[in-house]
Amino acid sequence: MEYIVLVITAVLVKNILLAQYLGNCPFLGTSKRMDTAIGMGVSVIFVMTIATAITWVVQYSVLVPLKLEYLQTIAFILVIAALVQFVELFLKKFAPPLYSALGIFLPLITTNCAIMGVALLVILKGQTFPEAVLFAVASGVGFTLALILLAGIRERLEVSAVPMALRGAASGLIMAGLMSLAFFGFVGVDGSLKALIQ
Repeated sequence: MEYIVLVITAVLVKNILLAQYLGNCPFLGTSKRMDTAIGMGVSVIFVMTIATAITWVVQYSVLVPLKLEYLQTIAFILVIAALVQFVELFLKKFAPPLYSALGIFLPLITTNCAIMGVALLVILKGQTFPEAVLFAVASGVGFTLALILLAGIRERLEVSAVPMALRGAASGLIMAGLMSLAFFGFVGVDGSLKALIQ
């Protein structure tokens, strides 16, 4: 039951994009079309999950025993960069249309603060390995959910009569703010579920 609370918290209550607002660049950049949003979401779920698992192992198997915790940021960046290179090569080989649709935003996963944020949050919270991996998957799903919702709204706005000043990034930012307010309605759900468990 605790794992269910962890998933609900990561996806809805403390959504990495809408509640903590990490990963803004790919959020606005790849949410113009649904297929691009889904491709980016799946890539982020994969990289976030594997990066969190590997960085957790690096932290507790290498950095902590050797008292090298001060190298945490550098080590985590190296792991994330290597994973993104792997994803980029994979998409270039097996999904060329998605690779070209993602364009510059695919290498930007390396600097996506949502990936690094989740890797650091699991260490900060002192989560066990299964909790860390589950939190990473759920955070990636939350990222993808927000991305798909915004892509649907933006596709709808493309065929609507929107004033010229509010087209493009302006409407994207307004919609992201409104979505954040909507997700704010989930605050307290995790606390209520924890109370039910006990």
